[in-house]
Amino acid sequence: MTLRTETDKETGVAVVTLDRPHRLNAIDTQTAHELAAAWREFRFDDDVRAVVLTGAGDRAFCTGIDRDTDVPQPNSPYSMDDPLLRIGPKANDLWKPVIAAVQGMACGGAFYLLGEAEFVIADETATFFDPHTTYGMVSAYESMYLAQRMPPGEVARLALMGSAERMSARRAHETGLVSEVTSSGGALEAALRCAGTIAAYPTQAVQGTVRAVWAATETARTHAFAQAPHLIALGNLPPAEQAGLFDSRARKGFRVR
Repeated sequence: MTLRTETDKETGVAVVTLDRPHRLNAIDTQTAHELAAAWREFRFDDDVRAVVLTGAGDRAFCTGIDRDTDVPQPNSPYSMDDPLLRIGPKANDLWKPVIAAVQGMACGGAFYLLGEAEFVIADETATFFDPHTTYGMVSAYESMYLAQRMPPGEVARLALMGSAERMSARRAHETGLVSEVTSSGGALEAALRCAGTIAAYPTQAVQGTVRAVWAATETARTHAFAQAPHLIALGNLPPAEQAGLFDSRARKGFRVR
């Protein structure tokens, strides 16, 4: 198992933990399948009224797709076969509130998860970045998710600067990506506190509100997603060239803003 789920039946809060700290909680095929299964299971579990999503260890919330596994990538502008499109709660028709608790790095494919959370709480160690352009890849879905939360200029800077720059938790809060910044190690506790409060409210009212907020941006996101496979197919370097860039730049430094 690469995912841990625990439900407190008294509070109605479930905690989902990405449990691959040795891989900085990067998502492989098994993790992608387990995430989708967990969200679908929560749909029918009346004991779960709110969910907190976090990552194991103190180094990373999630570092996106695991490049050393067999996770397939889109290879046609006519096929939306990106496996990460199925890892989020909304993609699995879950309309119970999900709060993300971020500690350490959150990058690349992590934004598929953060983009489908109701809001994000981060501790002061958290950093956010998107390395796609650094390695000759189009930041398509990631940028589209981010654009639902942040001003376009901030999304452009984060995506275009690639691995050369990381956004601090404080800056992420200023731009709207993060709703609260806690002291080191405090994000999970803060998220549980919020989830417990929300879970105590009437379920149908909460789920209806989640659906209403999502509906406000759903049309724009759907239209944007329709373009993503074409942009990826046109803009991505061949996999061998991506790997070469990854190997040559993996150890270069970065700065935090």
